[in-house]
Amino acid sequence: MVASWRRLCKSAPLNSSTPRPAGFLGRLTSFVLSSVANVSSPNRVDLSVLVGALRLAKPVITASGTFGYGVEFAHLVDLNRLGGLVTKGISLEPIEGAPPPRLYETPSGMLNAVGLQNIGVEAFVRDKLPLLLKYNTRLIVNVFGYRLDEYLEVIRRLEDAEGISAYELNISCPNVKKGGMQFGGDPELVEEVVSAAKKVSRNRPLWVKLMPLVTDIGLIARVAEGAGADALTVANTYPAMALDVASGKSVLGNATGGLSGPAIKPITLRLVWEVRRATQVPIIGLGGIETAEDVLEYTIVGASAVQVGTASFADPKASDKIIAELPRALNRVKAFNFSEIRDKFQAENG
Repeated sequence: MVASWRRLCKSAPLNSSTPRPAGFLGRLTSFVLSSVANVSSPNRVDLSVLVGALRLAKPVITASGTFGYGVEFAHLVDLNRLGGLVTKGISLEPIEGAPPPRLYETPSGMLNAVGLQNIGVEAFVRDKLPLLLKYNTRLIVNVFGYRLDEYLEVIRRLEDAEGISAYELNISCPNVKKGGMQFGGDPELVEEVVSAAKKVSRNRPLWVKLMPLVTDIGLIARVAEGAGADALTVANTYPAMALDVASGKSVLGNATGGLSGPAIKPITLRLVWEVRRATQVPIIGLGGIETAEDVLEYTIVGASAVQVGTASFADPKASDKIIAELPRALNRVKAFNFSEIRDKFQAENG
């Protein structure tokens, strides 16, 4: 399984003088392969959660960009067992994405530079959405654009489609009309894009996926909340890079990529806590989740649900296996549902 994942990164080979970092994927695979055998599933444990008005049967959702459009994983994973899935980002027109190599393993994580490759909203509604309607799971469509009008037009075209539970607005994109400034890094742009998207998304909740590297994520979160966000996803990947020392070039097709995986979990956990203190809307935690205990940690600092991303590269069934372990994890903390442990973080030690 680890070997198959490494083949995804093979397009970025290391030369003999560059030691390959000890990957986190062996440790991750060890967990996901052994967890099910030890699971206890008491009938009293309730795994359902509310994200605003949206009820999820399970608190675990697959993250955008790590699970395709969902249908590609249907032969590997029972999609009905998931709390939901987030599609890869959907844009107004098809996008080819970044040049290869696109993936590179780092210590306890992964760099990716996929470049938001997707088939565009028209093809998504025509070819992918009808297949997803066969499954009983929440479908969240990730939406992005490089101009405000692109965001809005994608949502307009999705509004008449069936089977979508919510939109997730990716505001990490550069605004080409503002010289490339990212929507999510400027409070005024956040207010503009979220409020406009909220007016267009009349039929469904609007989740806003925040950037992690901003001066004050609490401020950005409050602006998004005030502009109409129904929930906040915290957070996107972290801008990062890795080099081939022999050539002096990036190991990716792009100069930089987005860092994800267990390495970012402690940082993102703090961001979820900060956003929870700053806002009242539900939070979906995203960053380095690979075990049921990780889910509980995010819940304790205030998340209503979580998304699993990079773990799916090591094992497409990772989310399902984490869900299977959750009843036993709740038993260990003497809880029967997630509302009992949410916001239970004790800031004072001793």
